[in-house]
Amino acid sequence: MHSRSDSFIDHLATEPVRVSALLRLPLIGLIAVLVWIWEVDHWLPQLYAVILGAYAAAAVLWLIAVFRGPVPRWADWASTIVDLLVIVALCLVSGGATSALLPVFFLLPISVAFGDRPALTAIFGIVTAVGYLAVWIFYSKRDDRIGLPNIVYTHFGFLLWLAVATTALCFVLARRALRVRALQEVRRQLVSEAMQADERRNREVAEHLHDGPLQTLLAARLELDEARERNPDPALDMVYAALQETATGLRSTVTELHPQVLAQLGLTPALRELLKQFEARTHVAVDADLDEVGKPQSQQLLHRAARELLTNVGKHAGANTVHVGLERKGDRFELTIADDGRGFDPEVIGQSVADGHIGLGSLLARFEAMGGAMHIDSQTGGGTRVTVTSPPEPVPSPAEQT
Repeated sequence: MHSRSDSFIDHLATEPVRVSALLRLPLIGLIAVLVWIWEVDHWLPQLYAVILGAYAAAAVLWLIAVFRGPVPRWADWASTIVDLLVIVALCLVSGGATSALLPVFFLLPISVAFGDRPALTAIFGIVTAVGYLAVWIFYSKRDDRIGLPNIVYTHFGFLLWLAVATTALCFVLARRALRVRALQEVRRQLVSEAMQADERRNREVAEHLHDGPLQTLLAARLELDEARERNPDPALDMVYAALQETATGLRSTVTELHPQVLAQLGLTPALRELLKQFEARTHVAVDADLDEVGKPQSQQLLHRAARELLTNVGKHAGANTVHVGLERKGDRFELTIADDGRGFDPEVIGQSVADGHIGLGSLLARFEAMGGAMHIDSQTGGGTRVTVTSPPEPVPSPAEQT
């Protein structure tokens, strides 16, 4: 199960590129089939084959590139310009194949409309119509028998109408994308404010417990200790042990509500302290590989994720060993928690939320809203590996890194 929020915005930008890259391959196949069905005699058959073959190879490489990673924004519309140039070139060298290739001009503007740039869509639609007319003019000049039929002007008008229609479609899609981005930003801000309010409340409660009940409890324990020294009594020993256990639990609650190590020393020392407590509490062996990352903006979010995930490991995994890793990757921090426990089906998280168990589901929602990501790799009997990626962080300058 993979949840991405930062990726949601990226997805809005990369999905049109992937769609157009996928549609390009059947378009090339359609061109080859059309020419083969019409059994035309090419004007320059060798050059035609070279252009079509190079076009197919480039389309496959481009498809691999867009699915393997992000591509520059200009690369998408540049690839569509290449589409138009290739189609015009094929028409010019195909001789009698012109009539088979002309319908392709009506397909090209549609691929551009998947983007969110109406002005570029309009320009490309007009250029496509002009390219269509230019091909007919070229053949009418080359062969007087072909001439320039009136249907060409009708098709030219249809192409201009298609340019207007695809531009309008692109405009609508762009408006909707902007609304989605705005809603995503509002959601991020609301979650951020809710988390800050939650943190303030936790800090207030922790301070109240530390300065009030805990101090009273410690004072009572001290007086009881003095009473035990004056009058040894097994009953007093039992009360003293109960007070000691209660004080330890109260300290643990205060630390969980507002970990001082996190606020004072940063994320890595806080995680080490969290792992130390987890190992003592559960007797599960911990293998830690934690880079020093300072005090990132998302340290509260990452620390909470580590605490929630380790709690789940202790309660449900039945693991013998857990590996915890922390490292910086570019402008993000990656936290990995992997155990050798019984595993589970990640698809049950949605049902668990519906049943009222919101711990892991709430964590997923937080990361999605804040622009982070959470990837859960697990199967029954095969352990669990959770990779948590923080929202984008400012990249420190070389001077700050040294």
